[in-house]
Amino acid sequence: MTHPSYQDPDSPAYDYSDDIAIAKAKAILGRPSQYRDEFCETIITEGFKGKSVAQMAIACGVSKRTLLNWAEQHPDFLHALAIAKTASLDWWETIAQTHLVESHQGEKVNASLWSRSMAARFPDDYTEKNKTELTGADGGPIKGLQVTFVDSASE
Repeated sequence: MTHPSYQDPDSPAYDYSDDIAIAKAKAILGRPSQYRDEFCETIITEGFKGKSVAQMAIACGVSKRTLLNWAEQHPDFLHALAIAKTASLDWWETIAQTHLVESHQGEKVNASLWSRSMAARFPDDYTEKNKTELTGADGGPIKGLQVTFVDSASE
């Protein structure tokens, strides 16, 4: 025998309002954030060492996704992250300026490896962008090309 107030969740008459309220309450409460104001200084320090965002996250003991979530939620942290990224870029550019030119005092950095690394780490500043346009003779349209559009919904 079932309890008189029991509702079968598979029944079409089942009232989900209590379940929804509980789920919303859990979502609002969630797990407490590990964020602390000191992390602003931590990531700036890591940035001045040339560390990546992933390495900054590890220094804070969290994932990269969590670090980026904090930046969305805490304006001071967002500002600190911007400073840290700029400091990291500066560190890498200084390494290049110091070591890319062969000298008797320093080692030579592999320029190809450095270029690829910079493009991967700082795509806004170092990615080469190529634009390709296809045109016909004298910049006109391509002739002899027929394009047919088919509406798949009508087939």
